[in-house]
Amino acid sequence: MNELVVQALDLTKRYGDVKAVDGLSLEVRRGECLALLGPNGAGKTTTTEILEGYRVPDSGTARVLGADPAHGDMDWKSRIGIVMQADRDLGDLSVLEAVSHFATYYPNPRDPAEVIESVGLAEKARARGDKLSGGQRRRLDVALGVIGRPEVLFLDEPTTGFDPEARREFWALIDALKADGTTIMLTTHYLEEAEHLADRVAVIARGRVIACDAPDRLGNRSASQAVVTWAEGGQTRSEATDTPTALIGQLSQRFGGEVPEIQVRRQSLEDTYLRLVGDMGEAVL
Repeated sequence: MNELVVQALDLTKRYGDVKAVDGLSLEVRRGECLALLGPNGAGKTTTTEILEGYRVPDSGTARVLGADPAHGDMDWKSRIGIVMQADRDLGDLSVLEAVSHFATYYPNPRDPAEVIESVGLAEKARARGDKLSGGQRRRLDVALGVIGRPEVLFLDEPTTGFDPEARREFWALIDALKADGTTIMLTTHYLEEAEHLADRVAVIARGRVIACDAPDRLGNRSASQAVVTWAEGGQTRSEATDTPTALIGQLSQRFGGEVPEIQVRRQSLEDTYLRLVGDMGEAVL
């Protein structure tokens, strides 16, 4: 678990006058899931593509499984899995044919039928890719990304188009992969997804990591005050406090029992993310 399998040190990447990645550094250990959060254009996809070997940084160092991704050989490529933002064009193949075909690229693939079942496509195994809905095509992309038992799995917005039930099923699959020791880099706009799956969250803005920690500690979230709200005198009252239990006890005594419309709210991951990105002057998209 302490082995570093993904490392980026001082990465930079320009597109003309635009610096998409600006001195970005991060580390991911074996069996860890790191979620990348940030506004559109913050540098998440470019960073991921550098680590996947699809782009070469202008400067800085990238290492995945000990190798420079830009020069990864076939053995190295067989040890990583990639689920891109865009759907793969596999319209002429059935789901089973596509997954079985991709399985031949790897030395120790998972069973295609089991993978198809795990992504919720068992009933569509004989359906052609061009007959699948958008969400079903996304599930097929996930199946192709995990068929090779990857040591490192890159997921770029993997659950776009999933309904809530399918998203939960996908989370269970990722939890199982983590339990088997798969290292995962997840890019997502679903903060609930990041909170559920990620061991750590890295917030990226203007091409740099501006905060990185466990979801419940990000941006000193765990130390934030709770906000207690209740109804009194026909109005909604609220108070921020470090000791919500004590305040609720005081209110209960005052009301002689139940406190009307009592709620306790702590800073959410979304609150923390919006504050961190807002402090950078970024538009949140």
